[in-house]
Amino acid sequence: MRYLGPKNRLARREGVDLGLKTPGSKSHAQLLRKLNIRPGQHGTKSRRKVSDRAMQLREKQKLRFIFGLTEKQLKKYFKTASVKKGNTALYVGQFLEKRLDNVVYRLSMAPTRASARQLVRHGHITVNDKKLTIPSHQVHLNDMIGFSKEASQKIPYIEKSLVNKDVIVPSWLERKATMGKLVAEPTHDEVEKQVNLRLVIEYYSR
Repeated sequence: MRYLGPKNRLARREGVDLGLKTPGSKSHAQLLRKLNIRPGQHGTKSRRKVSDRAMQLREKQKLRFIFGLTEKQLKKYFKTASVKKGNTALYVGQFLEKRLDNVVYRLSMAPTRASARQLVRHGHITVNDKKLTIPSHQVHLNDMIGFSKEASQKIPYIEKSLVNKDVIVPSWLERKATMGKLVAEPTHDEVEKQVNLRLVIEYYSR
């Protein structure tokens, strides 16, 4: 089941910014002030040493929360990746990065993955000029991503995201104006900056 509670609580629980709040917003600023304080009345107290199993669980949960996945979805990605020859962590990372909602987010067409997922579900996004409403859809090489109508681009938070000059689009994506394209197979480098995928693989391989 997808988590629907307070998003800042998740980030504080993991001790890292999970990208769940729009950068520059009051809520994001509040999170950054309290990021090192665990939620709950004992948040400032030291915690006992965690086991290897607990570390694997925390990395798995972190990955789920970053991409807004259910346990069932993430486990399915692992099973699909594990039957392929090669680096399972790389394949899991690629599956996640090629999700339509994530591609929309990476192209800076939405400020967060949650907002990108909402755009897709509400029919604002097209793939090769065809409207798609499935956030988990796997984008393929040379697929063109755009908005289904010009009015979608005028949504305030979308308009602000499109003109944000601070966002760096990954090398495996290309964006011109309000259109984006998958130009190469994604790496899992960006995911690895936030999550230790090896520990996630170990968790599911038990």
